[in-house]
Formats: sequence, structure tokens, C-alpha cells
Amino acid sequence: MKQVHTLDRVVIRFAGDSGDGMQLTGDRFTADSAVFGNDISTLPNFPAEIRAPQGTLPGVSSFQLHFANYDIMTPGDRPDVLVAMNPAALKANIADLPRGGVIIADTADFTKRNLAKVGYDTNPLEDDSLADYQLHALDLTGMTVAAVKDFHLSRKDASRSKNMFALGLLSWLYHRPVEGTLSFLSSKFANKPAIRDANITAFKTGYAFGETTEVFAVTYEVAPAPMPPGQYRQISGNLALAYGLVTASKKAGLPLFLGAYPITPASDVLHELSKHKRFGVTTFQAEDEIAGVGAALGASFAGHLGVTTTSGPGIALKAETIGLGVMTELPLVVCDIQRAGPSTGMPTKTEQADLLQVMFGRNGEAPVPVLAAQSPADCFDTAIEATRIAVKYRTPVIVLSDGYIANGAEPWQVPDLSLIPPIDPGFATETNSTDAKGQPTFLPYLRDAETLARPWAKPGTPGLQHRIGGIEKAKDTGAVSYDPANHDEMVRTRQAKVDGIVRDIPDLVVDDPTPDVNGAAGSGSAGRGARVLVLGWGSTYGPIVAAVRRVRKTGRRVAMTHLRHLNPFPANLGEVLRSYDRVIVPEMNLGQLAMMLRAKYLVDVHSYSRVRGLPISLSELALDLEREIDDLQGAPQ
Repeated sequence: MKQVHTLDRVVIRFAGDSGDGMQLTGDRFTADSAVFGNDISTLPNFPAEIRAPQGTLPGVSSFQLHFANYDIMTPGDRPDVLVAMNPAALKANIADLPRGGVIIADTADFTKRNLAKVGYDTNPLEDDSLADYQLHALDLTGMTVAAVKDFHLSRKDASRSKNMFALGLLSWLYHRPVEGTLSFLSSKFANKPAIRDANITAFKTGYAFGETTEVFAVTYEVAPAPMPPGQYRQISGNLALAYGLVTASKKAGLPLFLGAYPITPASDVLHELSKHKRFGVTTFQAEDEIAGVGAALGASFAGHLGVTTTSGPGIALKAETIGLGVMTELPLVVCDIQRAGPSTGMPTKTEQADLLQVMFGRNGEAPVPVLAAQSPADCFDTAIEATRIAVKYRTPVIVLSDGYIANGAEPWQVPDLSLIPPIDPGFATETNSTDAKGQPTFLPYLRDAETLARPWAKPGTPGLQHRIGGIEKAKDTGAVSYDPANHDEMVRTRQAKVDGIVRDIPDLVVDDPTPDVNGAAGSGSAGRGARVLVLGWGSTYGPIVAAVRRVRKTGRRVAMTHLRHLNPFPANLGEVLRSYDRVIVPEMNLGQLAMMLRAKYLVDVHSYSRVRGLPISLSELALDLEREIDDLQGAPQ
């Protein structure tokens, strides 16, 4: 009987060639951990090339999973366990593994040719260069081929099941349930019985190998995490975004139209929405980015919920049509799943570098609301809120996500849809004015006194004939106008409309562990609150929360808050910023939000920038926050 060690958390990274099925392996381990009840956070990482040269460093694909018995916020900075299927996978990832970490390596591909391909002069599995790690060198491929020999597959096809052998071994090692994976394999390969049976056999054989081998002296258990009662499922950011858009369209009673061009890492939203025709969803895979957004805006004119999805390069191409949406004042939801740039950049790596682009990257004065999701599950709520703003205020709205959020996964408590308020499109159905002869007429730019939104009339509504376009509109009538005074008024009105959305935005709430004597958070005075505030947006949420937790455990005071609304900002943001001696803004760019805050509020916020194509390291951030706090200790307050 092997010893069982209980752990609070584990980070596992599966790594191999881009054809080794590492994404599937990690996804299945994640799903089984979610079913078991652990809290989870994942970080898929794959090459930009469709099929990079086999066995090379650019071709390495990895999947990192953090699972724990408590609420976790990130996929972890460094793995505790590295599963390496070839020399390239080992070399690309070994620097991230701490000393004492576990390596499970498939010896089959550690040939002289493959070793030389990645710059190894000797075999690291044999030359003691890995002596500081717990190395388990196993012929995973050989054992897999032997296990599936009865299915008469070629060696190449048989060896493809090695990822399931590895998954079975790790499932045994960490006491994962197996029913979900067995059911998945039966369903996925139902039309290919030999492949199905080979994968199932490889998985079971890997599990049995763990039970019978003497290689592993102990196994590990990570207990389920306490969570509020409810129904949960594993969800990625792109899937949550798609579900949120469908829910928003149903709450608004509007057919959903998605016009999109495939682009990493946004394509999965198009793929998912294409499955939901039964919910009134129409998807159009356009010939280019411009056609996609043009079709979406046309759908909005026709009375649909127009949506387009893209990444940074696509936002550049869509800019003119978004400006047209600003001028015509039609609802439009634009989802920007950010990736590393500029230009093609690193298509499969994450970044937050599109903030200034979505804020200002259009000609003329073309203000649009901007929202940012903070986690995979939060994409659902952000999509609904963006739709609500777009419909109520008759404006394009930009939703920011990124590759880390889009491809990462976490548990999601399935909401009670009856508790989500409806969205009233408020279509115009009657004339709203009279002409000089006293005859009823329709003025397409006669605005609501509170929201400044113009009426939204479906084409073909009797008596509501109107024409809109990209040339400046005359006040109320919408006629083409080149009058300077009218242009000034319309520009200011469109800006005021977007600024007025602040009425619907809740005040920013600060998590400050030491409120002042009046109960207000973050006074910045000695003994009355933290002096340092960490403020973030988007996917920096997880690293910020995790880093702040770590800093607070040292006894240091630090406050934190997070922005969903980036345009307009919450009404009390300026007051919050001025309440702290030092404000630190972590971003995966060179300080774009920090620049906006300095310009608007004249507060010297400190930019904390990382542009590595990876999420911000919570360990690095925690250490840097400790230095910032300590630096203030001797400073006058």
C-alpha cells in the first residue's frame, strides 16, 4: 500500500510537441479535477504555427493546471510537476520548474537526433544534470504501443495514444476520477472504434502502471474546495463570452447576429455561437474583418443585436465602421480578445496592449464605452452588461478580453437566468414630432432627455421612414449637415451621451483591510488605512488578488481594487486615487491605463509593466509590492 500525502494545491504542466495532444490531456485533467470539486485555473500555451517543425523549441505546446482545496486566482507561476514528452518540451520548460520539482519524461523521443535538434550535447535524463529534481524517466510511448497492439494500428497511430497513458498515470498519482475521461473518449471517437478502444486502453494502462510500479512511492490527494451551493461547470473565457452574448440577446428579445473573421484568439467565440441557431443566433464568417463588422452594424440597423469578434489587428481594420456606428448611433458589441503585438506579433500569446487603441483609435471625436472582463467566468456578465449599455444608449461598446482569459478555464456557478433583468430595446413604434404643416413625422435624432440616446426604429415600421449614414447629421432631423455650430453641438452631445453612462456604473469598491474610523476605505493616513493601492483592469485581476493576499500575510497593509469600466470611469475613481500615498497599476503593456489615469486625474500613479506574452507573475508582483510598502515606511504621511 503506497503512502498518501495530502496537499493544499498542485501545479502540473503537460508539455510536448504540438501534435502530442497536450491541450487535450490538460483539458481532461482539468475537467476531472473540476468534477472532483477542486478550484481550478488553467494556462494553455501553444505555438503560433499551425504545425511547427516536429521536435523543435518553437513547436512546443503546453498546458498548465493549478488545482487546489481553496479559492485560487491564477494558474500558478511555476509548475510542481512537469510532464515532458520530448527533449524540446523539457528544454523549453525546465527553467520554470523549481528545484525538487517532479519530472516525468517520455524516454522514447530522447534520441541523438532529437537531442541535437534542441541543443543538448548529452542526454539530460542520463547525465545527472537533472539531479536536483525528482526525475522519472519512463518509456511512455513504448508502453503505450505495447498496450494497444491488439488493435492493429500502425506504430505512428498507436503512439498517438501516449498522451492518454500519461493522463492515466497522473490521474492515478493524484486520485482523479476517471469516469469523465472514459465517457469523453467513448463519445469523441465513437465513429472510430479502433482509435476509441486504443485511447481507452492506453488511459487504463497508464492508471494500472501507477498502481503496480515501484517508481512512485507515494500518491497525492488534494481535497475539494469549499464553494457556495449551486451548479458548477468548467468554463473558458471565450465560451463564457459566447454564452453571455446569447443570454443578452434573449433578455433583449433580439436575434443575435455575429459577423466575424477568424483570428486567434477570438475564433472560438465564432465556433461556439455557430452551434446555437436554435436560440436565434446567426453567424456569418466574413471574407475579412471589415466585412464582418459591416455586416454586424447592418444587422443592428435592421433591429438585431449586432456583434463582431476579433483581436488587435482586426480592431485596426474595423475602426472606420466602429466610427460609423458612433455616427449612426446604433447598438454594436465589439469583442477584442487581445494578443501580443504589434502587427501579427505573437498570435497565441497574451497581452493588454489594445486599451489606447480601443479608446482613441478612430478618426474624429468617436467616443465609445469600454469594458474589460477580469476572468474567464466574468466574460459572461461583462457580455450582458456591454449589451445592456449598447442597447440603452444606442452606441458601439467594446469588450476587452485577452488570450489568457479566453483560453484559460475556471469553475463557473451557472446563474439563475430568471434573476438577470431584461434588456428593453425600446424600439420606436410611433412618430415623435410634427412638421411645419402639423403632419406627424419621425425625427431619428430627437434624443431622450436623460440618456441622450436617439430612437431606434426598425426599417419598414410604418410612418418611421428615415435615413442615416456616416456624414454629419443635423440635430433632430438627421439630415446631412455641414453647419459648424451643428457639428460642434453633435460632437459634444455624442460625448455627453457616453459620459452619462457613468450614472449606470456602480462606485468603485476598494478592498482595504484597515478602514478609517468612519468606515471609509483607504484614507492613506497613519494607522487609518493602507498607504498603497493596487489598481488593475482585465486579466491582471487574478495575479493582483493572489499577490495582495501574499503580502497581507506578511503583516503589511495594502489595498486593492479593479476596474471593469474603462470608459467612462466610475464616478468616484478620482477620489479613490487621491486617498492613497501610492497607486500601483499592473498591466501587460507599457503603462496605458496608468497614462490615462495620470492625464485625467493628475495623480502620479506608478506603472507596473510586463509585456512577455505571459500573465503577470504573482510572486514577482508580491515581492515588488513589499518593496513599495517598505519604501513608504520612513516617508512622511
